[in-house]
Amino acid sequence: FLEPAAPGDPEAEPRWADDWDRDRTDESTATTALRPVEAEVVEGVGAETVRVLAEVLPCLLPAGLERRPELRTLGVARVPLTEAIDRLAGLERDPAWWHRLYDSLAGIDPDRLTGLPVPLAGDPEDERAGRLPRTTIGPRQVLLPLPDALTGPVLSRLSRLGLKVAHPDAAHPLLEKLGALPATPRAVLTTPQVRAAVAGSLDAGEIWDEDALDGDELAETVLTLVRDAELVPGDEPWLGALALPDEEGEPAPAGELVLPGSPFAQIMREGELALVDEELADRWGEAPLTACGVLATFALVRATDVVLDPDELEPRDSDFAEPDDAGLLDAVDVWCEDLLDQLPETPVPPVATEIVAVRDLDLVDDDAWPQALAMLAQPPLRDALTQPVRVLLPDGTTQSVRPYTAWWLRDHPVLDGRRPAGLRSAGGDPVLAGLYDAVDATGFDDAQVLRALGVRTSVAALLDEPGGAAELLGRLADEDRPVAPVQLHALYTALAELNPEQVTLPDELRAVVDGDVTVVDAADAVIADAPDVLPLTEGLPLLPVAPARAAELADLLQVRRLGESVEAGVESEGEEHRVPESVRVLLGPATPDTYIEHSELRAGGVELDWRRTRDGVVHASTLEGVAAGLAWAAGQWPRRFEVAALLEDPSRTEELARDRWFD
Repeated sequence: FLEPAAPGDPEAEPRWADDWDRDRTDESTATTALRPVEAEVVEGVGAETVRVLAEVLPCLLPAGLERRPELRTLGVARVPLTEAIDRLAGLERDPAWWHRLYDSLAGIDPDRLTGLPVPLAGDPEDERAGRLPRTTIGPRQVLLPLPDALTGPVLSRLSRLGLKVAHPDAAHPLLEKLGALPATPRAVLTTPQVRAAVAGSLDAGEIWDEDALDGDELAETVLTLVRDAELVPGDEPWLGALALPDEEGEPAPAGELVLPGSPFAQIMREGELALVDEELADRWGEAPLTACGVLATFALVRATDVVLDPDELEPRDSDFAEPDDAGLLDAVDVWCEDLLDQLPETPVPPVATEIVAVRDLDLVDDDAWPQALAMLAQPPLRDALTQPVRVLLPDGTTQSVRPYTAWWLRDHPVLDGRRPAGLRSAGGDPVLAGLYDAVDATGFDDAQVLRALGVRTSVAALLDEPGGAAELLGRLADEDRPVAPVQLHALYTALAELNPEQVTLPDELRAVVDGDVTVVDAADAVIADAPDVLPLTEGLPLLPVAPARAAELADLLQVRRLGESVEAGVESEGEEHRVPESVRVLLGPATPDTYIEHSELRAGGVELDWRRTRDGVVHASTLEGVAAGLAWAAGQWPRRFEVAALLEDPSRTEELARDRWFD
C-alpha cells in the first residue's frame, strides 16, 4: 500500500460524472493507504498543487514521486496536469479553495491551464444559504471583480444578464494571465450583453424570462456602472437607449428625457420632451444621468463619413434613432441641399468626413434664445457652431462648408427676435453702419460666435467669409442703404486687398458724384487716385480709396483710374524753384529737387492750386499747393501740412523735427 498525498476530506463531496467515479472516491476516502492500481501521480506540478488537488482527487500520491522507477514497476498511473484539471469540471467547492489552487499554479505554463474552472459570482441569497457557486470552464471572457468596484447585488444582476463574473473570493492574478478581463466598470458596461440589454430595455417587460432583469434593476445596474466609470456625456452614446422612468412613471429612452431644473429644461418649450422621474434624478444626480443621455444641456450628434445625399439624410421619425444618426437633426436634408448648391456638381455625392452638430434646436422656446445662445457659446457646443465641416469630393480634393448648427441658427429668429444673418452688431465696426441693420448684442461678446451666426462684426471678417465680397458689393449697390464718403473710402480700401478671382464683377457701384454718394453704372466709375485733378471731376463718379491701393482696386473692379483718364496739361508759364533742404529732409529721398511756381496755374481749362504732370514735375500757384504737390510726389501725402508750415516759417525746422520723434 502507498500513502496518499493527503488524507481524504470527509467534507469534500465532489460530484463526478458517473457512479463509477463516485464509488471509487467513496472507497478511497475511507482509507489512508492506496493500492498501486488505485494510485496516481500528477506530472509536472509542485507539492502545494498536489496537496490542494488531493483534497478532491484522493488517489493522488505526493509530489516528487513521478520519476521513481518503483512506481513504474508497481504500475502507478501518471496523470498529465491537463487531465487532472479536466476532472475538476463541475466540481463545487468554496471560492477560497479555488483561490488556493490558483495560487499553487501560478508558475505553470498557461497553455496547460486553459480548461481551468472558475467559480462565478451568484445571488447573495445563495451564499447566505450555504450553496456553493457554480463554475465555468476556462478563464477566457470571465470578468474579474476589482476590490470595492462591484458589490454583491450588482454582480448578481450581471450574471443574470449572461455575464460570467468570477467570485470575488476566488479572483487571482493567474486568471487575468489566462485571459480573464478585469471587471472595471467601463469594461463591464461595454460588454455585448449589457449593450444588448440597454438596446432592448424599452421592451424588457414584454419578454418573459424568469432570470431577466426588470427595467428598474437594469437601470440600477447601468447607472451604477456609469457612475463608477465616471463617464461624461458623449462617452458612450448608445446609453441614450436606456429605458428610464419619466415624470409620469412611464419608461422612455434616456436620450429623450430632460433633467428637472437643468439649463435645458429652462429653455425648452413646455411639453416638448418629458422630464426624467424626479425621485430618480434626486437619487443619482446629474453626472450619471447625463452620461446616459438625459439632457441637461444641448446634445451633440457626431457622425463620420456622412454621404451628402438629401434622400439619405431625411429626419428620422422612429421612437429612438441611433445617437450618432444625422437624421436626428432638424431639417438636415435642407442643409444638405444647400451644401450641394455651393459645391461643384459631381457624379456621386460628396462625403462629409465628420459632422458635429447640436440637435434639438427646434425645441427651444422663442423667449429663451438669449440663454440658449449663451449655452451654445460654451465648449464643447461652441465647436459645433464655429468649426467648418470638411467635405471630400470624388476627385480627392476637399472643401470647407458652413456647419449645420450655424446654418440652422442663421435662418431662425434667435437674436433679438430676428434672423441673425444680415444683421450688424450694434457695437461692431462702424464702417458697416447703414449697410446692415443693427442688433443689440449686449453681453454677448464672442465675436467668433456672432460671425458664425451671420452677424457682421467687421469688414475684415465679412470679406474673409466665402461670398462676403459679393454680399458687400450687393449692399453697396442698394440705394436704400445709406453710406457716407468716409465709409466708402474704408470699404473700397478693404476690397482692394482681395484676390480678383474671389470677386464677381458687379454691374453697379456706389460712388461719390459732386460730393454726393450714389449708385452708378460700374462702367462709368473712376478710381480717385490723383488729388491734383479733383477740380476737373465735376459730374464724374469717383471711387475713393487709399492711394497705395488704387491700382489693386482698379484691377479688381476693372474700372479706370482718374490720373490716367483726365487730360489736363499745364497751360500757363511759371518759374522754377529749388526745394528747401528742410523740406527734403522731411519728405525723404523721393522728394523732387525743384518745382515750378505759377502766378496762376491753369490746366484743362480750369484754375488749379497745383498739378503734377506725367513727367513728374510739380506745378503750383499757392504755398498750400506747393506743399501738397511735393508731398504727393514724394509719396508722403499726410506730411503736406508740415511742409506748408516749413515753407511758411523755415525757423520751425528744429521744432517740427523734434515733433517727428513721436510719429
